[in-house]
Amino acid sequence: MRSRSGKVHLKGTAEQLRSAGILLDEPLPGCRLHPAAVFGNRRPVEVEVGPGKGAFLLDRARQRPEINLLGIEWVPAYAHYAADRAHRAGLGNVRVLCADAKHAFEYLLPERSVLRVHVYFPDPWPKRRHGRRRVVTAPFLRRVRQVLLAGGSIAVVTDHKDYFRQMRMAFSAVGAFAAIPFGSDEGGWLVGSNFEKKYAAAGRPFYAIAAIRYR
Repeated sequence: MRSRSGKVHLKGTAEQLRSAGILLDEPLPGCRLHPAAVFGNRRPVEVEVGPGKGAFLLDRARQRPEINLLGIEWVPAYAHYAADRAHRAGLGNVRVLCADAKHAFEYLLPERSVLRVHVYFPDPWPKRRHGRRRVVTAPFLRRVRQVLLAGGSIAVVTDHKDYFRQMRMAFSAVGAFAAIPFGSDEGGWLVGSNFEKKYAAAGRPFYAIAAIRYR
């Protein structure tokens, strides 16, 4: 997600949220994060990369109580905030992991363990020298493919045209995904996140990709 600013107001401490099992620590080196153990059940798992304050993550959890939602947020304050909101809302199907998404997909998530991956408005890192920091790249998508179940999918939205062009090239390079319709929520939003509403008000265009793992 993009860089964020502003104060966050918390009711639960990080220790309390960890004790409640909502805010997750990274596993020990060499260990994977097993969803069945984390959630205490074997329901399908969806992952959001960069949930920020958790608007989409929590809405999705409310709308789909039959699935588990894992948010991977690299900013500690926002991981804490999203976990705190989920805890106060009583959403037992939400967990938040404070980690770098590339690292999490490469070393923490087991293969064939996730039904759907959501990546909405990731930081475009517009300066040329920062391009390597972009998350949606061919190496990342190859690892996403391994983590997805057969028939699992990934959905990506950006407002940055150059980044979108790079994303399309990355999907083509991996060659293990087939495009599917993106769709929209009941309010007509692509995802209904805070970033989407903010950028829509500013008149920015959006670019979306949805794809399914077909092999």
